[in-house]
Amino acid sequence: MQTCLTLKKSNCKNCYKCIRNCPVKSIRFSGNQAHIIGNECILCGHCFVVCPQNAKQIVDSTEIVKVMLQGEEPVIASLAPSFIANYEGVGIDAMREALKKLGFADVEETAIGATIVKSEYDRMLREDNRDVLISSCCHSVNLLIQKYYPGVLHCLADVLSPMLAHCQDIKRRIPHAKTVFIGPCVAKKDEADHYKGLTDAVLTFEELTNWLSREGIELRRETDQEPESLARFFPVTGGVLKTMKKNAPGYTYLAIDGVENCIEALKDIESGKIHHCFIEMNACAGGCISGPVMEKYHKNPVKDYIAVAQYAGTKDFDVPQPDFMRLRKSFSPIELESRMPSETEIQSILRQMGKFRPSQELNCGSCGYNTCREKAIAIYQGKAEASMCLPYLKDKAESFSDSIVRNTPNGLIVLNEDLEVQQINAAARKIMNIRSANDVLGEPVVRILDPLIFMNALESRLGIIEQRQYLVEYKRYVEQTVIHDKESRLLICIMRDVTSEEREREKKENISRQTIEVADKVVDKQMRIVQEIASLLGETAAETKIALSKLKESISNE
Repeated sequence: MQTCLTLKKSNCKNCYKCIRNCPVKSIRFSGNQAHIIGNECILCGHCFVVCPQNAKQIVDSTEIVKVMLQGEEPVIASLAPSFIANYEGVGIDAMREALKKLGFADVEETAIGATIVKSEYDRMLREDNRDVLISSCCHSVNLLIQKYYPGVLHCLADVLSPMLAHCQDIKRRIPHAKTVFIGPCVAKKDEADHYKGLTDAVLTFEELTNWLSREGIELRRETDQEPESLARFFPVTGGVLKTMKKNAPGYTYLAIDGVENCIEALKDIESGKIHHCFIEMNACAGGCISGPVMEKYHKNPVKDYIAVAQYAGTKDFDVPQPDFMRLRKSFSPIELESRMPSETEIQSILRQMGKFRPSQELNCGSCGYNTCREKAIAIYQGKAEASMCLPYLKDKAESFSDSIVRNTPNGLIVLNEDLEVQQINAAARKIMNIRSANDVLGEPVVRILDPLIFMNALESRLGIIEQRQYLVEYKRYVEQTVIHDKESRLLICIMRDVTSEEREREKKENISRQTIEVADKVVDKQMRIVQEIASLLGETAAETKIALSKLKESISNE
């Protein structure tokens, strides 16, 4: 079973969408990767369809079929009746023509096997005195019952599916033939592998389409008509009932589709609320025409139903009904390995997830599980991790960031690109004398600050680093750094209050200025004194010079 669906690990992006859409939660998340739990999987294919990264992939059987075609035995294709919805306007003759070009000996409709199966259902209801009988055409429903509702196994019709019944009929008519089923269902690969000897290989419509494309084979747009083809209704919800005679007295006939609806019906059957009833069950909502590999994203339920209805005939295929013993198919319970935790263990895990009170169990489903308790059980079973709880991680991250924002000595203001205040911390409110954050949250920043610096940061896209500004209205000096986060489209402003630094600098500048002024005065005074002394010294020297000159002259005259 694990070989049908695989995971491309590099593509998993931890979105938990596969877990959210898995009806039986058979996906384990570990090491940032989703892993399919084969023992629990019912192969409904929902995870394959919903995965946005195409991380889930179905194992391709094309090469196996190519090897068969190279052998001596004829290879006959059993084509699911939903092909008319997948290949618009292409009938069985055109499909046979194309597949023969690939090497198939012949192509028949699986609806032939459906005719055999629905006749056996009618016989069982008339002759076997069954209380509740559930159709066994859908392998995913069969797995659901075998794994999760074994108490209802006795209600499951122990009859071959249309695929197996048709392949059995082909091998009866052509003893050495190899059979290949082609359809919209991944579960059929597992069914063919489990019930060996009837269906030798299974291809999906996607595999066939890709193969035809690689070989350059185009499907001829021609729809043949055949009145003996009522069983072509099988791939739609209620299609099995539409083909049955429904002539068993006292029985209620109903059709249920979608795994969730099937689960609810199985619970009612298990509890003894339903009796004397035939239930057609299909895992896919809308029937096989909504199968997971109807070209994967092909989902046109109304259009597809009309295509099936217009293509189906009004009579049964002319096929001999085999003895009912040849159509027997045994089902046995499949035991699951999951252990259930005690209430104490569940509470312990809930506390690890930050759920200390019932009010903290939001049951938001973001992790993929319906409730926090269901998630706690999954953690105990090794399927999930506590870190998958997004509200818990969000609260934890916000608590951490809030702690930083609250305790940082710097003011912090966060604006959107419309320059409206989104967040402001206590340090920023203190700088601007704002009593409460609610007074400014959502308001234009111009109410509290000059928006010019933010406009410049938004326009330049480069940010502004450590620009000093004097906030006149608050009589404070701040050093502002404004960063524009393009991804979050936010402006983050970090304000460092440098008022005391500026006051100290001004004080030092005043002292320096005063010192310079005093020094200038002292210098001026000293210069005056020096000049006066020089002046006095100059006068004395002149007088001495004159006296000496006169003395010299007197001596010379003598």
